[in-house]
Formats: sequence, structure tokens, C-alpha cells
Amino acid sequence: MMQMTVAEFQKKIEETYYARDSARGLARTFQWFVEEVGELARGLRDGDQERLRGEFADVLAWLATLASLAGVDLESAALSKYGAGCPKCGGAPCSCKERAGRRS
Repeated sequence: MMQMTVAEFQKKIEETYYARDSARGLARTFQWFVEEVGELARGLRDGDQERLRGEFADVLAWLATLASLAGVDLESAALSKYGAGCPKCGGAPCSCKERAGRRS
């Protein structure tokens, strides 16, 4: 199985789709992303593992596209916020008291 970093994945998605996604614009691309999240939600409800794999991949690809359109290095952003564990308590696992299902 091929492995790549988040940065390499984001670059591959840019090479494949950036021109089309850029022409569509950030707002309409975000709408596509939300649609994919909805498909993931249905997949989670149904529990079909093969479908879930595809839906998780789609959501990650659309997230990478949005990050590129917004000028955000997704790997750097994730590492700077979550690289040491929970951004609030610094723990891994997090020891924060849960607030209404939210992270930070």
C-alpha cells in the first residue's frame, strides 16, 4: 500500500483538481465538501466498511482542496495545533472536561 504525508496528499490533490476547484471558487467548493460530509454521515449510519473507506477518502480530499484554496498548509496547521496532543491541556489522551461534544 502506498503511503504519503498529509502534505504530499494535499499536493497530489492540488495537481489533480486545483484548476477546476479554483474556477469553482471557495464557497461552491465548500458546498461540495459539506455534501461529502453528509455522504460520510450516511455511511457511518449504514456501517458498510467499504463505503466508509471511500467516503472518508472523499472528505479528506475535499478538505485538502479547501485548505489549498484558502492558502493553508493542512499538515502544518494540524501539527501546530494538535502535534503535542490536546491544544488546551496538552494531554494525550486529553484530560479536559468535555464541553457539549466540542474539542477546542
